Amino acid sequence: MHDLADRRAEGEIPDTLILLEHPPVFTAGKRWDPRHLLFDEPSLARMGAEVHHVDRGGSVTFHGPGQLVGYPIVHLGPEPDVIAYLRKVEEVIIGACADLGVEAERSEGYTGVWSGNRKVCAIGVRVQRDITLHGFALNCATDVAWFGAIVPCGIPDRGVTTLTELAGREITVSQALPVVAHRFEKVFGTMLHPAPRELVAAFATDSEPAPASG
Repeated sequence: MHDLADRRAEGEIPDTLILLEHPPVFTAGKRWDPRHLLFDEPSLARMGAEVHHVDRGGSVTFHGPGQLVGYPIVHLGPEPDVIAYLRKVEEVIIGACADLGVEAERSEGYTGVWSGNRKVCAIGVRVQRDITLHGFALNCATDVAWFGAIVPCGIPDRGVTTLTELAGREITVSQALPVVAHRFEKVFGTMLHPAPRELVAAFATDSEPAPASG
């Protein structure tokens, strides 16, 4: 991600969207509070999860199987509007949810995409040299029990949900991936290469992340 961001800043590559599914991992942002991690790191390791401290904003969240994670590497121009960028990422996810038959929305005062008081997609970003880093984590068929090990995003009075739960049917990462990629194309006004449908094949057969460039 950081290597691609450096290359984007130098004009070597176009805007790029990385899509992947992580093994179980908890990430702590720059403003994390140790009280938001409810188990110590050795206990989480015994559960099969790692803990990584990262340079995005926000507190602690979970990434793992059943979750589509996206890292947009986007040049915001010489006067980057980070809030406007966040709203566009939310628009991508809200539109993708609708395409998948799930009603989701913004929640005033909070970042991310929600269904009522439950978050279906977390968003955390960093902008460096006018280039975006990190991104979104859309819960497709995630085991939400993992979130019991943390205070998700540092918000104690709200919960977490999945597309599968909201739709009443299984929605896999592979099903959500082309829908999210297509919505990204529409919102950000770009064409991804490979095309969204080709990304699914790459994602299904390769253990590496599937990057697509505009």
